[in-house]
Amino acid sequence: MNEKDIKLFLNKKVDGYNQTSFIKNDPICIPHLFSKKQDIEIAGFFAAIFAWGNRTTIIQKSKELMRLMDNDPHNFCLHHSSKELKKLTGFKHRTFNATDLLYFIEFFKQHYGNHKSLETAFIKHGNTIEEMLNGFHHYFFSFEKAPTRTKKHIAAPEKNSSCKRLNMFLRWMVRQDDKGVDFGLWKNISPYQLICPIDVHVARVARKLKILERKQTDWRAALELTKYLRTLDSKDPVKYDFALFNLGVMEKY
Repeated sequence: MNEKDIKLFLNKKVDGYNQTSFIKNDPICIPHLFSKKQDIEIAGFFAAIFAWGNRTTIIQKSKELMRLMDNDPHNFCLHHSSKELKKLTGFKHRTFNATDLLYFIEFFKQHYGNHKSLETAFIKHGNTIEEMLNGFHHYFFSFEKAPTRTKKHIAAPEKNSSCKRLNMFLRWMVRQDDKGVDFGLWKNISPYQLICPIDVHVARVARKLKILERKQTDWRAALELTKYLRTLDSKDPVKYDFALFNLGVMEKY
């Protein structure tokens, strides 16, 4: 396919998948359970961090955690008692365990004790997504007694990670259209700045379409893919995540 055909093909897929019917079977359904900004941020962050493997399990474990936090995550993070924290000690999702969870809660307590939005944790570190993600990683683990094991759950471009889950979270928070899927809560990051979330499924489809040459699925691949997607839509390149992900996962393209 030439570039014109690729654009028509992917735009059609975006139109098909960027619909509210998409929400219920995707981890984005977790932040959609809430209406308060901070609850959406926290629920979305956990759902994004949990988002590897089977999507049904991801959603189930995210809902389980929200119940343990009394379906009031912002209030829980700020005002939990030691007794309430004990309820979390049995929680586990794949390699994410109670040690990781308790540190995440501590981070949110510290951050929201001083800031109204999680957006601040990203934008204060620079103007590019790469600078924001690297800065966020250092900030996230800057609090006392940050467990070494927990660092594997927060990716960073400086480690050449694709940062798929964090880029997905940023898409949820930043992108805004009239489709009702992404939230568009954050106004200090523009959609055109975003980097497309890339995993094995997205990368496979992109290589098949010949819009990605890099063989490794890493940060450089995410940048290469996004650079191409900006030629299709300079203002909102990451909308094509809907097309590429679902072509790979749903349609086995």
